[in-house]
Amino acid sequence: MNLLVVEDDVTIAQFICNGFKALGFTVSHVSDGYDALNLMVETPFDVAIVDLMLPSLDGLSLIRSLRERGYALPILILSARHTVNDRVQGLETGSDDYLVKPFSFVELQARVQALLRRRQQQVPEATVLQLADLSLDLLSKKVTRQGQTVVLQPREFALLEYLLRHQGKVLSKTMILEQVWDYQFDPQTNVVDVLVCRLRAKLDKAFTPKLLHTLRGVGYVLRVEPSERATHDH
Repeated sequence: MNLLVVEDDVTIAQFICNGFKALGFTVSHVSDGYDALNLMVETPFDVAIVDLMLPSLDGLSLIRSLRERGYALPILILSARHTVNDRVQGLETGSDDYLVKPFSFVELQARVQALLRRRQQQVPEATVLQLADLSLDLLSKKVTRQGQTVVLQPREFALLEYLLRHQGKVLSKTMILEQVWDYQFDPQTNVVDVLVCRLRAKLDKAFTPKLLHTLRGVGYVLRVEPSERATHDH
């Protein structure tokens, strides 16, 4: 599970991060509201813990901005503000839970796990993943582009499924390594580049618009670029 902690108190942030890392979570931490917004837009997180009193962009504005953009990840507010009005405002802004400081880590853990369980129950598992004219059927393991069957090897299929589940979001080499190979390689290895190259040849070489893009030094993203979308529409 990928957890984001948005907290400007270094001691509290370290306490939370260390606790969830010990539970097997992948944990990222930022202390600034705008940094958090940029990271959450670019990176697929499973859950976020957000303080309200943040530099540059406060927690409520951060949550409101995310919800307005359509991001539905579970968010737990962790704040020293403890009045009923504070909690109501936090929930009405779009958070899923509200925990007051000081807090017990055991309770924080229980609430985060509850949010994750609730999300899994609410979201039915899709059997077909799609982007533009690309389709991946999870049951039949069939991939098509413009109605034509695309034959993929198991690792290529796993990579495409991961990219489709997070379409529009940039995925780093490390994220792909951990997801597709299920354990960590040296990030300097080129196995991801090779696999992406093979997948791109099958998905994009004979078709338009191009869907699999490389952001040098950052990672890979599956999406229709605005310029290509306009060309394709015509």
